Amino acid sequence: MIVLTLKFLLAHILGDFVFQSDKWVKNKRKFKLKSPKLYLHILIHGLFLILALQFDFSYWLGILIVLLSHFVIDIGKLYAEKKWNNISLFFIDQFLHLAVILGVVQYYAPYNFNKLEIYYPQILLLAVAVLLVTVVTSILMRVLISKWGPMQKDGKSLKNAGAYIGMLERLFIFGFIILNFWAGIGFLLGAKSIFRFGDLTNSKDRNLTEYVLIGTLLSFGFAIMIGVGYNWLRIVIGLSEL
Repeated sequence: MIVLTLKFLLAHILGDFVFQSDKWVKNKRKFKLKSPKLYLHILIHGLFLILALQFDFSYWLGILIVLLSHFVIDIGKLYAEKKWNNISLFFIDQFLHLAVILGVVQYYAPYNFNKLEIYYPQILLLAVAVLLVTVVTSILMRVLISKWGPMQKDGKSLKNAGAYIGMLERLFIFGFIILNFWAGIGFLLGAKSIFRFGDLTNSKDRNLTEYVLIGTLLSFGFAIMIGVGYNWLRIVIGLSEL
């Protein structure tokens, strides 16, 4: 099942990302159903499917389903672009493509769902830890330091950028701790200090400096505590081999 899934995914990645230029995308947006690039895109996708499956035409039905669904999904995306956010459409588009691929693979190589690996202790522990280090910590920090939030006078800050940067920052720290690469935390802190130095110097605002320092220390502190706690729990419940 895994090998077959990888073959379909390889064809999808090559057809949808590697061999589809921005000019093709613009042509499809402009002409939609009349765009020759749309049909060429589907044709190339089909060729990669045949190559990835090593010319095994016993999968002809699966290839046909993937290509037809790809065509329908792409058309739907083109006509929905004026009403939907491009980022949302991208993820919806890719999710639908992947769902079709998994459905086709399931048809040819059924997976036994009697044992759901997602409920294994190590998976549950990792899921809880990732949610804690991203969403939960982000909300907790907002509650703790909201009263010190600096006024945004220039309005140049991207919407929710700080929250997403903090989540990525804590995920890196969490990963470094799991890998026992503590030096990586120092590199990350140093890199952040360099990027922030110019902003803090130009602002000449002591409140902003203190606000950034509090936020950084809290973010790093929470991530380290969760990472250390995760490693400790793995040992306690006998999952230290992961």
